This record gives sequence, structure tokens and C-alpha cells, in this order.
Amino acid sequence: MLPLVGQAFSLIDLWPSSLPLPLQLVVAILIADMGITLAHFASHRFQSLWKLHAVHHSSRRLYGFNGLMKHPLHQLIETVAGTMPLLLMGVPHNIMLLLVVAVVLQLLLQHSNVAYFSGPLKYILAINSVHRFHHLNTAKEGDVNFGLFTTLTDRILGTAYFDSSRKIAIKDLGISSEPDYPTHYMGQLLQPFK
Repeated sequence: MLPLVGQAFSLIDLWPSSLPLPLQLVVAILIADMGITLAHFASHRFQSLWKLHAVHHSSRRLYGFNGLMKHPLHQLIETVAGTMPLLLMGVPHNIMLLLVVAVVLQLLLQHSNVAYFSGPLKYILAINSVHRFHHLNTAKEGDVNFGLFTTLTDRILGTAYFDSSRKIAIKDLGISSEPDYPTHYMGQLLQPFK
């Protein structure tokens, strides 16, 4: 297995390896973002996926590590959706490693309480002030802003939303239809199967 670490897995060699490393990473982020966003969108549309994804939405406050709080099966679904196109294209392993770092950092930032200036980029990037609307506790309000890195796929789906005048409080978060959702790890792991 170790000799394969230095090689790219590919069924079709479409990866733009002639691009500089930073641009290859941007391409990987955009492709992965579309796959992850579509899996995330589906997780709000199909009950079997929602049961797994609800673990992430059960938190009643947003903080950096909430971005990493996911059911392992749901994490697997999003990971496959985001990486399979890249693997089929022959993405090099170094780009995949950088993508993993980018995903973790983005999940931490996207769910953080840090106020950072983004200016007009908030209409393109899936930053925390945009993603907060996704964590509103009702499907009517929270079925927006599914993107991990960008709002591009949300714009195609018609689910991009931002209201600079709306202030989101702790009472607006969580899952309103399941106020007693388990807060301990084992309970959250088992909840989707009840």
C-alpha cells in the first residue's frame, strides 16, 4: 500500500496537473464543494440522510468545533461525494492532503463565533455569517446555504440566502422538532437508528 501513496488513483486522467499547486487546490476545492454541497442538500431532503445529519444540527450554539460534530456515517457520505470526482480525475495525493486541511479549517471557521470582515465576498464564500442561517432551527428557515466553501451551488439550487439585518440568537438554533435530542456522543451515534 505504501508505494501507492506517491501515485494518483485515476480511471480517467483529467486532472489539470500542469497548473501551479495553488490553482490545483482551488480546482479541488471547487469540485469537492459541489459534491459536498449536493450531499448536504440531499441530507435535508431525504429522511434517512437527515437522521444522520441531524447530529450536526442538534447543537444549540455555534462554535468552531461544531463544524466537526457529525455522525461518522454522514461524514463518510459527504467525504465520498466530495472526493470521488477528484479521485476519478486523478487528483495527486498532495492536493488531497491540502484539501483535507482546507476542509477542516473551513469547517472550524464556518461554525465559529469569530467576526471577520469579508465585504462583498460574503455573497460568494460560505463564511460563518452566511452559514448561520443554515443552522436556524426550522426547515422553513434553515434549508439554505448548504455550501462548505462557496455559495455557488446554492445559487444554482436557489438556496443561497443572507439577511444582514437578521440577528441570530441561541434560541434560534438546534432542531425545534426535536428539543430533547441527545447531547452525549453515544446517544447521538444511536439516535439515527431509533
